[in-house]
Amino acid sequence: MKNSFRNGLIACALTLSISVVRAQPTNATSAPAWPKADPAAVARWQDMRFGMFIHWGPVSLTGHEIGWSRGKETPIATYDSLYKKFNPTNYNAAEWVSAAKAAGMKYIVLTTKHHDGFCLWDTQQTDYNIMNTPFKRDVVKELAAACKKQGIAFGTYYSTCDWHHPDFPLTSPGGKVTRAKSDLDSYQRYLLAQIKELITNYGPLITIWNDVPQKFQGRGAATIKMVRELQPDILINNRTGDGGDYDTPEQRVGKYQDDRPWETCMTICRQWSWKPNDDMKSLKQCLQTLVTCAGGDGNLLFNVGPTADGIIEARQVERLKEMGAWLAKNGDSIYGTRGGPYKPTKSVAATRKGNVIFIHITAWPAETLTLPPLPAKIVKSHVLTGGAATVKQTEAGIEISVPAASRQEIDTIVALELDKPAMEISSISVSLAGESLTTHKKAHASNVYENNQNRFGADKAVDGEDQTRWATDGNAKQSWIEVDLGRNETFDRAVIQECIDFDARVQSFELQIKDGISWKTFYKGGLIGKRLEVKFDPINARIVRLSLNSVKGPSIHEFDLFAPVANKTEP
Repeated sequence: MKNSFRNGLIACALTLSISVVRAQPTNATSAPAWPKADPAAVARWQDMRFGMFIHWGPVSLTGHEIGWSRGKETPIATYDSLYKKFNPTNYNAAEWVSAAKAAGMKYIVLTTKHHDGFCLWDTQQTDYNIMNTPFKRDVVKELAAACKKQGIAFGTYYSTCDWHHPDFPLTSPGGKVTRAKSDLDSYQRYLLAQIKELITNYGPLITIWNDVPQKFQGRGAATIKMVRELQPDILINNRTGDGGDYDTPEQRVGKYQDDRPWETCMTICRQWSWKPNDDMKSLKQCLQTLVTCAGGDGNLLFNVGPTADGIIEARQVERLKEMGAWLAKNGDSIYGTRGGPYKPTKSVAATRKGNVIFIHITAWPAETLTLPPLPAKIVKSHVLTGGAATVKQTEAGIEISVPAASRQEIDTIVALELDKPAMEISSISVSLAGESLTTHKKAHASNVYENNQNRFGADKAVDGEDQTRWATDGNAKQSWIEVDLGRNETFDRAVIQECIDFDARVQSFELQIKDGISWKTFYKGGLIGKRLEVKFDPINARIVRLSLNSVKGPSIHEFDLFAPVANKTEP
């Protein structure tokens, strides 16, 4: 730590802030006690739609996950000494920003301090920072300057929890170990002083991106109040301990939400920090994720993890360039838009601005796409991605046809020009033949791995994302997941995707429906494996359960039910 005299000054300077914290009610759902976000700042951020997340630090020397591997894959003492060997001599802030700009990204958020407590800037609050590595360069200062030079907004991730700091009550692994001695008030003074440094010395910032607010319920109000006083137009996310300006669904696309801003944070590979030979998403997955976020009225914060040398992998840079090339042609349907009015499905999303609705067709459920009717007249249409479309508007709905030669594998975009502002139209739910009935429906399960609902909750099995998963504890040999379809639906097919990265664990399963207060089995099966499709006589029900018998705790990527589709090849 720095000298005690400086810490004493910090304590005095922040006494007022802490007194505010102690006065806050512990109920995080109570009315905010801080100034709300500047609406113009929120609108500017929403217009950007696409940003780069960067997870980086000495942990890249190991190839394991940042923060979470401390005390797990890497012993605590070893992890905490990694900084002594951290010398990313190939770090070039301008190149990082150029990669983001080439991708069409409009802002960057850097992990200035993760749960492991290591700081990437020249902080005056602790010696555990980048200036005491062999590198001895202020990473945050260089990146903030490069962003400003290239016209990219800059934001800082700052972990609310700190498993390295002696005053924080919890430590590694995973913040599950309680310290024998701690001082949360002292730690909060440290947190506020560091966030103040980031805003004062490296701002203006587009956002403060807090994370994992362990022990901070009722305390986040002071963080929000302080950052708003320091920079009135700054945004702060919902992981402060007391909420914030926007929601942050993680490793999944958020649901349609036009009454509160949101931003999906997701990795381009599987791991947040660099991992050698990590699986990387295809261009199709990357772009369709961005499109679905925009269609749901949210942003996408897409993560890269630089190497220990300070380089973003060439393959990741190339993928980002491919995204940027697509946006250079089709960005009018993403930037500056709002989601809707049609709510996204697995095949279709919609964005809008001015008098135009952009229909993004990522898969054709039939030769002609039929959408619910619009309370406006379509006066003109064209295909943004090239070719021509036939658009028919009737009282029953909107029919869109595009010749096969003009359909794009990733996204066919049809622009509909209306006789009125598109934002005057209320959101419209869409149900398409051949699409999953369970996607984005309410789900709960008998067991969740380590009760980590955010990463492994039941909703991950019905979010339409093959990369996320519902996971159970290792001893959960019998488990189940239930899905509420919202109303009685008829279905005759199920597709189950088991996560077999650690081996295939499910030995048998049953599909059941809720019949009053009891459960009725309508299908029994054996092994599932990577993907299993089963068909059965049509079933009509609202609540469906997938019951599993396993050798150890199972994990399911996706659980889909499909309505009968006549005279059509199933997707």
